[in-house]
Amino acid sequence: MEQMTVTAAQMKEIERAADAAGLSYRQMMENAGSRAYETICRRLPFRRSAVIFAGKGNNGGDGFVVARLLAEDGGTVRVVLCEGPPVTEDAAYNYTRMTGVEIWPIEELEAAQQAEILSSELIVDALYGTGFHGGLRLNGLRAAELMNDAKGVVCALDLPSGVNADTGAVAAGAVQADFTVTFHARKQGQTVPAAAAQCGDIEVVDIGIRV
Repeated sequence: MEQMTVTAAQMKEIERAADAAGLSYRQMMENAGSRAYETICRRLPFRRSAVIFAGKGNNGGDGFVVARLLAEDGGTVRVVLCEGPPVTEDAAYNYTRMTGVEIWPIEELEAAQQAEILSSELIVDALYGTGFHGGLRLNGLRAAELMNDAKGVVCALDLPSGVNADTGAVAAGAVQADFTVTFHARKQGQTVPAAAAQCGDIEVVDIGIRV
């Protein structure tokens, strides 16, 4: 699996086929978040504080799964909403499942909250994933700056925000991850040296797709 590379469009088709074969999109999201959580626990077994930066799409939904599991594990977990509430059905479902997690809209961050973000032991980038192209918008730039300035370890889900999944182009201000948990297969852009450097260590995880 780790030698296989796919484009964003190919990954979308793989997920569509998996859903048609009986592995629902919702279960794929749960599997993705769970495998990311397990990877984080293996790499950072003693972390107690985490901040998840979430977008409004399914990458944010993966982040909500991670946040829920980290909170259930007893950690202090905050979720920063970078583009407002989730807009996809499965992300919205996982948003409602989080308990014991403080939700902070990025537009309303106060100085004390920013200080907590910067001192957190773990930062999870669940902002854009494979859907990113072009440049980072204002909220994306602010989120990426906070992630890059934080002292904690940065884990990106699928791709660091600001990296194009197909071309490997790295936008100005993109997130610099310490490691990236990539779902099912490496994305084509991750073979580009600049993008690979932005990802840090790349770990491909199985999310249950067998088609």
